[in-house]
Amino acid sequence: MFESFKYNDYYVVKIKGREATLKNAEKFKEYVTSIIKEGDHFLVISFEGVKYIDSTFMGALVSLLKYALFVKGDIAVANLNKDIYNLFCLVRMEKVIMIYDKLPDSFTGSFGRYSE
Repeated sequence: MFESFKYNDYYVVKIKGREATLKNAEKFKEYVTSIIKEGDHFLVISFEGVKYIDSTFMGALVSLLKYALFVKGDIAVANLNKDIYNLFCLVRMEKVIMIYDKLPDSFTGSFGRYSE
């Protein structure tokens, strides 16, 4: 359902499957929370191959972002198809989460959302 791996200076969580919905939102939240608790605070969620996302999964993503920011980390997304990218823009998610076309070379946070 999900796979994860270290990539340069951050962790990648890849959603396996074509849909990110209520059906897998809670498992996604638990999976990513466990990665953050293990000390990997900077993550990029890859939506490569995902064709559909629902509001429950988006809510899980926002919840995870809040948790990552709380532990002085951050979450970004990458590899969104056109429809999912448009949905992110429609609900103004691009204002709160960094969106990459592909996995970035480096990711150590964005927007200066917290200070040391």
